[in-house]
Amino acid sequence: MNMTSAPLRVGITGANARRGWATDAHLGALRALPQFAIQAVSARTMEIAEEARALYGAVSAYDDSLALARDPDVDIVAVTVKVPEHRAIVMAGIAAGKHIYCEWPLGRDLAEARDIAQAARAAGVHVAIGLQGANSLAVRHAAKLVSDGAIGRPLTLRVVSPTAGWGAESPAHYAYLQDKRNGATLSTIAGGHTLATIEAVVGDYADVTALASIVQGEMKLSGTDECIARTCADHLLVSGRHVGGCVSSLEVVGGVTEVPFEFIVRGTAGTLTISGGHPGGYQAGRLAVTTTPGSVAQPSATAPELNGPPANVSEMWTRFAGDIRSGTHTVPDFDRAARLTLLLDTIDQSSDDGRRLRVEY
Repeated sequence: MNMTSAPLRVGITGANARRGWATDAHLGALRALPQFAIQAVSARTMEIAEEARALYGAVSAYDDSLALARDPDVDIVAVTVKVPEHRAIVMAGIAAGKHIYCEWPLGRDLAEARDIAQAARAAGVHVAIGLQGANSLAVRHAAKLVSDGAIGRPLTLRVVSPTAGWGAESPAHYAYLQDKRNGATLSTIAGGHTLATIEAVVGDYADVTALASIVQGEMKLSGTDECIARTCADHLLVSGRHVGGCVSSLEVVGGVTEVPFEFIVRGTAGTLTISGGHPGGYQAGRLAVTTTPGSVAQPSATAPELNGPPANVSEMWTRFAGDIRSGTHTVPDFDRAARLTLLLDTIDQSSDDGRRLRVEY
């Protein structure tokens, strides 16, 4: 196949016609981008996979994600399954020479993330980690404004990042998000996405002080009388100092939709604000940047007709296609995912120890 002209063929693991991030975000994004064709889908059962194949317009359907990862007609494997399943599928795709777009978090822990990142690096394939919030048009615009000195030297940053998840009640298919061992928690998902955006705009953390709390110890399964224990934090506070000298505060709040996303940087010559957000987390919706004094218009979106989850994901897919075709590496990759996982581990350790810790990247 001529990779410079023909659409890149995508295989989507974790496809479900009725619900899920693949349908909510990736399907709309890929349909809007002529650089891609949806070649294959996989799901837990062939019945679910066939239903997804019909909706997605895919050629092939699998009830085995590892088989999809080895399909010779697939160029890119999109990994949208639960986090504990990431490693096996990503490793199978890498071994088969595929490019990989994996949802964040990359693995259940730092050891898995580093192992996967090393395998991708050794294979020389293109990989993208799904940090679509930090890669959104608005955040990249904000990062450039700060880098160009639009507000002078950043002094302080305040962030409040709410999400409907990790509240008092959720559907049964979100039960696994309450178990810290699965690696898909408020800290890693809502926290990880927000931390990635903070570092994109004001630079890497130098040190952190954190408090991760379980405010509500149980979650009710919607439509039932059953409650399950929550073993991961549903509220996170992080104060930090960044390499460039900016100091920041972050509050990640679970089970909240009425509190707006807040991101305000105060600099020596002005203020920058990122506004917008989405009930499922700021990364799932379009964002806007303003500066005081004066504002600079954001660049045009890749697919301006898209809103909600597909909007920022389409920006990731567009840049990923450009990287594959030109040999560049502009999207956040698995090494970036491992660094972010290390930052989250440091935050956990700070909370456990009750002290400020340096971030040793």
